[in-house]
Amino acid sequence: MLDLNATYEIITFATGDTKAGSKMGKLQVRNIENDTVLNCILWEETLNRLDAKLFRTANLIKINSGTYNEKYNNCLISDISLVREAKLGLDEQQRDELFNKLVSEVNEFKNKKLSEFVLSLIFENENQFKLAPAAKLMHHNYIGGLIQHTYECLDIAKTVMSKCNNKLNPEDVYAACILHDFGKIFEYKIDTETGLIEYNEEFRKDWLTHSQWGFSICMNNGFKNIAKMIAAHHGRTDWGALIDLDDKDAEPFMYIIHHIDDLSAKFGKVAISDIT
Repeated sequence: MLDLNATYEIITFATGDTKAGSKMGKLQVRNIENDTVLNCILWEETLNRLDAKLFRTANLIKINSGTYNEKYNNCLISDISLVREAKLGLDEQQRDELFNKLVSEVNEFKNKKLSEFVLSLIFENENQFKLAPAAKLMHHNYIGGLIQHTYECLDIAKTVMSKCNNKLNPEDVYAACILHDFGKIFEYKIDTETGLIEYNEEFRKDWLTHSQWGFSICMNNGFKNIAKMIAAHHGRTDWGALIDLDDKDAEPFMYIIHHIDDLSAKFGKVAISDIT
């Protein structure tokens, strides 16, 4: 239920179009006092009147005016105000430090062809890589979220590989950690003023997902095992994977990035509040 006296934390915000062609906003907030979640709708007139910065993930807000609809279990909002502004994400120094750590790790690869391939990609796209989020809603959805998630995956992989008794090529796994989500620098757009994230529709005209992008570029450069790990990292085709790990013919090495990615997405610095 709506509580006009409560303080709410923004969980997610997205805009879309109504059947009539007008703009609408979908806002999900959490009451910080009792942890209940409220789903909200904002019509175009309200969106045009309010500053987009108000809708940043993890902002604390007050709902000044709204009506609760029991039938649809949501709230129609006509006015909100800011209580506390959340961070946009990692600051420049934090992003630079993570980037330099990744570069240092890749420079240690014994496979120089692989090292040159990975380094060429991350240096050619350095600025985008440092700014990009790792997701729109689910995890690491803030400035620098992708590079934070990437480093967490690499760090987890180093621990995992120390227990694998040489059954996997460590450098292939490390490269897959770095590149499994790299296509997200093209798949998403993040507003560096508001922190709001949208899909890049131009990317979606040419590619199915970031996984397809990563798989294709690795296959085209001769890194087939890395490509297969990237193709399988979402686990199931209905979750966006190109290779379904429920397939009885899936080779064991294909599973590892899926599990490493999942650990970071659930237990890493998932939210903005984790980096404050």
